[in-house]
Amino acid sequence: MPLLPATAHPDAEPYDALLLYSFGGPDASGDVLPFLRHVTRGKSVPAERLVEVGAHYERFGGRSPLNGQNLALVDALRVELAHRGLDLPIAWGNRNWEPFTARALADLRAQGARRVLAIVTSAYGSYSGCRQYREDLARSLAELVDSGGAPVGLVVDKLRHYFNHPGFVRANADAVVEAYAELGDAGSHAPLVFVTHSIPDAMEAASGAVQPSYRTQHLDVAALVAADVAERIGRRVDWQLAFCSRSGPPHQPWLAPDVSDALGELARAGTRSVVLAPIGFISDHMEVAYDLDVEALATARGLGLTAVRAGTVSTRRVFVSGLVDLVLERAARERGVDVARAAAGTLGAWPDVCRAGCCLARGGVASDVPAACGEDSDPTTWSVR
Repeated sequence: MPLLPATAHPDAEPYDALLLYSFGGPDASGDVLPFLRHVTRGKSVPAERLVEVGAHYERFGGRSPLNGQNLALVDALRVELAHRGLDLPIAWGNRNWEPFTARALADLRAQGARRVLAIVTSAYGSYSGCRQYREDLARSLAELVDSGGAPVGLVVDKLRHYFNHPGFVRANADAVVEAYAELGDAGSHAPLVFVTHSIPDAMEAASGAVQPSYRTQHLDVAALVAADVAERIGRRVDWQLAFCSRSGPPHQPWLAPDVSDALGELARAGTRSVVLAPIGFISDHMEVAYDLDVEALATARGLGLTAVRAGTVSTRRVFVSGLVDLVLERAARERGVDVARAAAGTLGAWPDVCRAGCCLARGGVASDVPAACGEDSDPTTWSVR
């Protein structure tokens, strides 16, 4: 296994490696149900529901589209880093499936890494999009011990949320403009429906305990993207935020409206064409490939709507470049350099270190699970400086 460079590039110090830190997904049909059981462990999810969701993956050969997207993003980050003269290795690790986070971190440490910056593939803040990753990171770091059982010397920081970074906003706007071009004349009056993953109302409330909530974050970005698109296509764009992929019991309130319900309302109001923009996702994984490309577009056809789904930010250069900008911003701040923190919209740049009590848990009750990278974290339980 090749060793890391003896010294990091001065612009990247103190970091000597990056971790692309994602949700994970199955690679083959035999992985699907074990993966879903891993994701839902500790939750009261009926076995028949897992089989139902597993069928979505089987439409794609049992392989999650997320895996290829993550590998493509790793490659794109490498290209952008090289373009800037940065020699900074990147590993890929997942919360819920191979390659697991602990394995990725162990590989980096074996190569000589001491300080790693993790880029989570969730742009927004909530329990499932932030704290759950920090809890998994604390567990993964606790597993890194030497042959004598002593913790190894590895520190991992988490890159701040980037939902309102100009690179993310611009990449989404570019994708929406392309979708309107695809509609052609049919898009002259088409509204824009932004779509993100639904979460329980209780998780939404917890996400807003010390920072603007998950829904508020999306609304701020959606307004920015819609304004940019309107300027570029030369007309006003009506827009709304809708949700997909709810998975809780029927009696548990989740964020609404569902995207299919939103499409129904538009059709009843006389709308004939629409653009769907998956602003809550950075790549075309299952919630996009199935919930939008299969279910939502089928709903649109049944309603007589002409619908186009905009692309995700994926490996668009402006997005990838923005991520590298964020890496260098965080590195500078860790060196004590006072640098501008780029953020669009009204909410400002997210903290580098999550505030005490941030995101809590699904039901608004603290999970009591140690979490890394927070003001209320205990570094001795998950890292050795």
